[in-house]
Amino acid sequence: MPESEEVRGEEARGGGAQSGGVLSGETPARVRTGVSGVREVKSAARTVALLELLAARGDRPARLDELAEELGVPRSSMYQLLQTLVDRGWVRSDTTGSLYGIGISALHTGTSYLDSDPHVRTVRPFLDEASDALGETIHLARLDGPNVVYLATRESHEYLRTISRVGRRIPAHAGALGKALLAERPDDELPLPEGPLAALTENTHTDRATLLTDLAEVRERGHSVDREETVTGIAGFGFALRYDSPAMDAISCSVPVARLDAAHEAGVVAVMREIRTKIESALSPASGAPDWR
Repeated sequence: MPESEEVRGEEARGGGAQSGGVLSGETPARVRTGVSGVREVKSAARTVALLELLAARGDRPARLDELAEELGVPRSSMYQLLQTLVDRGWVRSDTTGSLYGIGISALHTGTSYLDSDPHVRTVRPFLDEASDALGETIHLARLDGPNVVYLATRESHEYLRTISRVGRRIPAHAGALGKALLAERPDDELPLPEGPLAALTENTHTDRATLLTDLAEVRERGHSVDREETVTGIAGFGFALRYDSPAMDAISCSVPVARLDAAHEAGVVAVMREIRTKIESALSPASGAPDWR
């Protein structure tokens, strides 16, 4: 039996009917509230969780059963949600209708985020300036909970692409961008995950005590240094942008360790400090502009 007919049969038996805002077959959950204290809308939360799950899978499409199990919802309910999102372009399906992945509408929304952000628009030309001056890869990233998200990148033509594509998340403790931003916060207010810190390479800080020691050095030095902590063979130098308090954005320069000597490191730091000063001068608060949280 085709999957769509099988699921419709399940719905006819009561698997997908709605009653009182709770899908039949589900155990009513305790009412949740978000960080704002507003009651969470269950259907919206489920939709976001599904999109985040599909996005996190990258180029690995998912089957209906996998998604239903992962999110803990009935198969029929998941099918209904998927078909709604497929119709609206947020999810795509293969020709057999059995595999699902993130849809093109997610790209439209992500691009709109970047295009509408005044900080990103202002910083982009300065990234070009740093790239032209140094010939290295330059990044702009934003702190997002315990991670940093790349917002813009200018790639070097001297070496292969690393993991720095726009939209990529990496743990804040694991590299120059994140450490520059963590150092702007008191040690007792760091947005670190519970439990052990994840290792991306053998040089990543996995012990909180050593991370705190590093952050103290960042504060004293004025910028962060990543010695192959994010990508083996790559060093990074990070600079928090202090147009917010505490800083939410940072820029960095990545250099292959094979051609990094003391003179080149000093040159990178000097240029990036100058670029940071120019960015901060250009981004004084604008009257009437939204103060995004």
